[in-house]
Amino acid sequence: MPSENNDRIAKELKFYLFELRKTERLWHIPVLASLCVGVPLLIGYYFDRLNYGILASTGGLVILYLPTTTLANRMITLLACSFGFIFSYAIGISFSFNPVVSAVVLGIYTLFVHWVTKYFAMKPPGNFFFIMLFCVAIASPFNLASIPTRIGLTAMGTMFSVLLALFYSLLMLQRRAPISELIYVKKNTYANFVESALIGLFIGGSFLVGHLLKLENPYWVPISCLAVMQGANARHIWQRSLHRVLGTFIGLGVTWVLVSQNLTPLGICISILVLQFVIEMLVVRHYGLAVVFITPITIFLAEAASAMSSDPNVLVYSRFLDIVLGSLIGAVGGWIVHHHQLRYIAERQIRKTRIAILRR
Repeated sequence: MPSENNDRIAKELKFYLFELRKTERLWHIPVLASLCVGVPLLIGYYFDRLNYGILASTGGLVILYLPTTTLANRMITLLACSFGFIFSYAIGISFSFNPVVSAVVLGIYTLFVHWVTKYFAMKPPGNFFFIMLFCVAIASPFNLASIPTRIGLTAMGTMFSVLLALFYSLLMLQRRAPISELIYVKKNTYANFVESALIGLFIGGSFLVGHLLKLENPYWVPISCLAVMQGANARHIWQRSLHRVLGTFIGLGVTWVLVSQNLTPLGICISILVLQFVIEMLVVRHYGLAVVFITPITIFLAEAASAMSSDPNVLVYSRFLDIVLGSLIGAVGGWIVHHHQLRYIAERQIRKTRIAILRR
C-alpha cells in the first residue's frame, strides 16, 4: 500500500510539474498581446516617457479578455473590461493616501469584483487583472495633481488594445467562423457572496500585512495571494502555490540575469515584449512554467526604473520574500474558501441573518 501511494504521488508530481497540456489557442493571440503591451512601451521610450508607456501598457493587458465569439460580442466584452480596468485604477489611486484605508477598500473592491465575475461565470483570467491594477494603484505615491494623467494613460492603453482587437477580429472572422458562446449566470447568491467575502478579506489583509512588515512594494503580496487563490478547488490551490513558489524562484534567477546585464530602457521594452509573448504561449499549457517568465515581466512593468539602477541581489531577494509571503497567505485562504463545512456554516448564518432582518 505505501508503495502504491508513493507511485501515485510521483505520477501526480510528474503531471503537475512537467506535463504540458494541449491547447487549441492560436499563436496569433500571444503576438497580439505582445503588441498591445509592447507598442505603448516603445512609444513611451521614443518620447523619453517610459513611465507613461508602462502605465499605458498595463491598460493594454485588457486584450487578454478577448473572446472567440462574434465581432459584436468581442467588442462589447473588451469595452466592458476596459471600463473595469479604468475604474479599478481610478478607485485604487484615489484611496492610496492611507495604507489602512487602502487595505479596507481593496478588500471591499475584491469582494465586489469577484462576485461579479463569478456571477457571470467569467472565464480566465477572470478577476485577476482588475484587482492587480487596483493593487498597483493603491501602492503608488498619492499625488492628487497626477491622478487625471495616470487614469488617462491607462485608458489610452485599453483603447489601443480595443483598436488592435477590432482589426484583428475583422481579419480573423473572414477566415474562421466565430465560436458560439452563451453567458452563464450562477444563481447561488449565498455561496458566491461567502467566497467573495473570504477572498476580499484575505486580499485586503495580505496588503495590510505587507504594510505592517514595511515591505518596499507591498502590492506584490496581494497579487501573489490572488494568483494562488484563483485555484478551482483545494487541490488546485496547493498545486498553484507550489507552481507559484518554484516558478518564482526560477523566474527571479532569470530576472537577476537580465538585471545584471545593465539593460537600457530600450532593452527593458524589448524584454517585456518578448516575455509577454512567451507567457501567453505557456500559460494555457503549464502555469508553473509561465510563472518563470511572469516574474521578470511583472518586476519590469512595476519597477522599470529601479530594475535598471538597483542592486540585482537586493531586488531579487525582496521580491522573493514578497511573493512567497503572498503565496502562503493565498494557500491558507484558498483552503478556507474551499472548506465545505466552513462554507456551509457561513452560508447558513447569512440566510438566518437575512430572514431575521426581513421579519423586522
